[in-house]
Amino acid sequence: MNVKDDLQQRWWALEAKLLEKFGKKPDTEAILFLVGLQETGFLVEKISKEQKQDLMHVAICTVLSSSGFYSLDVIDEQGWPHFAQLKELPVLGLMEQENFLKDHILLYFEQQEFI
Repeated sequence: MNVKDDLQQRWWALEAKLLEKFGKKPDTEAILFLVGLQETGFLVEKISKEQKQDLMHVAICTVLSSSGFYSLDVIDEQGWPHFAQLKELPVLGLMEQENFLKDHILLYFEQQEFI
């Protein structure tokens, strides 16, 4: 089994666990949205498109912080975290970018002891 197969197996396991918890199979964007909600505690009845993008940005910075790409800089008066970029992200093809992000998302959920 190669690394890509292992990543895919672990990703399917995460999707299955989230499907069990929420009753719907999430895509990568939905998973990032969940991470953003988890990290901010942001709960409102109606979320705007801009707020959704902000939550996903928080999620991306959070999951990539484990590899030293970002660090939490400050939490503003409204409770939103702001990050400092510490190093450049690698230049990758589309599939490599997706796998890079998925690997970091999986690490996040492992650290949260969800998987």
